[in-house]
Amino acid sequence: MYKIVVLVLAAGSSSRMGSPKQLLKWNNTTLLGQAIKTAKRLNTTNIIVVLGDSHEVIKSKIKDSEIQILNNKNWKNGLGNSIAFGVKNILKTKSNTDGILIMLSDQPLIDSKYLNSLINKFNIGKHQIIATSYKNKKLGVPVLFDKVYFTELSKLNNDKGAKAIIQKYIKKVSVINGEQVVSDIDTLEDYENLYRANH
Repeated sequence: MYKIVVLVLAAGSSSRMGSPKQLLKWNNTTLLGQAIKTAKRLNTTNIIVVLGDSHEVIKSKIKDSEIQILNNKNWKNGLGNSIAFGVKNILKTKSNTDGILIMLSDQPLIDSKYLNSLINKFNIGKHQIIATSYKNKKLGVPVLFDKVYFTELSKLNNDKGAKAIIQKYIKKVSVINGEQVVSDIDTLEDYENLYRANH
């Protein structure tokens, strides 16, 4: 079994929502709870959740002691900063990690079957990046990075996430089509539409 750490990014402010998006209801849990539940079904070693805005409120809702929760005080610097924050923690504490699977807390249609399809493409020593393709042909999360990219990931500090690293090493990138499962929840209307369509 490969030693893959799952990094769940949940640090954003949900400024257009009026309340933490991470805690919006989904099934019998929340959006973040659904992401954690999905991650726990994978054959991976650790799950790290990176929080930021409303850290204490959201942390109080995570009842699972097996989940490592980090508080990124610089979350306002964007998604890239939260990725870097999580990867720095992995570099410090989990030296024998083979790869990192990055996922978001607001993609509730992403299931363990989809994430396992990323993991099943992964081979140690091939310097792979296994990314999700969207409807507009862009590549993004969920994405699995080989440990060879950890140092570069740990230096990110912007709102574009890891897109620049994916593009830089595009010849090493394998793609899985995620058009059917990737959903953007940026507004309350987005959430309500997706909720109605799936409940």
